[in-house]
Amino acid sequence: MRLRSPSMSELHAFAAAAKLGSFTRAAERLCVTQGAISRAIARLETHFGQPLLQRNAHRLLLTDAGKQLLDAVAEPLAAIENASAALLAGDRRHHLTLSVVPTLASVWLVPRLPDFHRRHPDIRLDFVPYQRDEDFSGAAPDAGILAGEAGKWPGLLVDYVVGREMVPVCHPDRARTRRAAGQWQSPAELLQEPLLYHTTAPANWQNWLQAAGVPNAAPTLSTGFDQVSILIQAVRADMGVAVLQRCLVRDELAAGRVVAPFDLPITLQRGYFLCAPKERRDHPALNRFREWLLETAKHDPDVDAQKYASDD
Repeated sequence: MRLRSPSMSELHAFAAAAKLGSFTRAAERLCVTQGAISRAIARLETHFGQPLLQRNAHRLLLTDAGKQLLDAVAEPLAAIENASAALLAGDRRHHLTLSVVPTLASVWLVPRLPDFHRRHPDIRLDFVPYQRDEDFSGAAPDAGILAGEAGKWPGLLVDYVVGREMVPVCHPDRARTRRAAGQWQSPAELLQEPLLYHTTAPANWQNWLQAAGVPNAAPTLSTGFDQVSILIQAVRADMGVAVLQRCLVRDELAAGRVVAPFDLPITLQRGYFLCAPKERRDHPALNRFREWLLETAKHDPDVDAQKYASDD
């Protein structure tokens, strides 16, 4: 039989917005972003082929179709939510689903996970695909280690983990050539090089240069990559110079595969943050993972302990 019903997340978004009269309040209630609520309701209206909510100057109003739908789904949604909470209560203590920036997961997190499993052998971790705009509107993940600045996720529980410590890196041959020619006496000279960058954080170069004492820096960027792992490979291929999170290139630096032409103690605002909906504040497995993760990050050699902060 072909199903005609929409998804549960869309129905929950609609019911919350209809009852509260606001996308913003609905987002706060469901611990997601306002954009997630708006997109879910737009999909719902497309599914039914008619508007369900109308906006006026003060609040959202239900159309006749919207009233009919809310009357039909409000009680069943509450019953399903209560049943789900009861069933999950027994499992959630020992199970956590996570979404993590891929390069951070492979380079920084996974090598440290054996310690977590030694301390908490009863907790099972599952990793789901990473989404840059994760809004936790689906059933999974329970939490994510996401890239951005602390203010990017209003309404979520947010803790800084690692990644604010930035360093420019290049191929060793490029550094030797420039040094032999008497160049690279100051960070400003990097502006003459091909500046490689991550496509989701093009401002990293400008921010790093300004912090390095290059006033009014306006770098011309060269080639962009959407994954840090590929960006590192571009540096190793001597395509140019990149400014990267120190925690992700520490092994490359130690092995001499890349070098830091200006190894300065510069910390930017962008980094990696543990994010979770507020409704999961009491998630036992998440709390134990969070405690372990933040303690582990504090002892990372590249983290300035005085700048380590929680954004609860």
